[in-house]
Amino acid sequence: MDTLFAPWRMAYIAAPKEHEGCIFCDFPKEERDRERLILARGERAFVILNAFPYNPGHLMVVPYRHTAEFGSLTAEEVIEMHRLASRAVAVLERTVSPQGFNMGINLGKVAGAGVADHVHLHIVPRWNGDTNFMPVLGQTRVLPEGLVETYRWMKEAWALE
Repeated sequence: MDTLFAPWRMAYIAAPKEHEGCIFCDFPKEERDRERLILARGERAFVILNAFPYNPGHLMVVPYRHTAEFGSLTAEEVIEMHRLASRAVAVLERTVSPQGFNMGINLGKVAGAGVADHVHLHIVPRWNGDTNFMPVLGQTRVLPEGLVETYRWMKEAWALE
């Protein structure tokens, strides 16, 4: 039997599941963008790599204002989130040539929101055959690169867009 190593998964497994406060409020205030995987900042929203991605390049666009209610987003917040998402798609298309994207917002814990009290938009690049038996049988995702490497090339690409 072959062995698959995914060392970053241990951080998720071992990490406390409760965060005091809100990561989407706290991380931007820390001014540690590289460590917190914040890729880009706007006036009303920012782009962050998902620390536990479905695929390499899995990004999230997040408003700075704390709200769980999609309907409470202002027109300005929605427009900036849309602009950042559009730029993220362009960067991913240019750099990793996905064959498609999943984009969406999970509202509420039962809908799959890992951070249910702060609205955020997922952008997941997809390729034909990027899913396999591992998630189904082994409850394991296999990613071909680590987050630090993904952050490095995404940050460089974002600056060029």
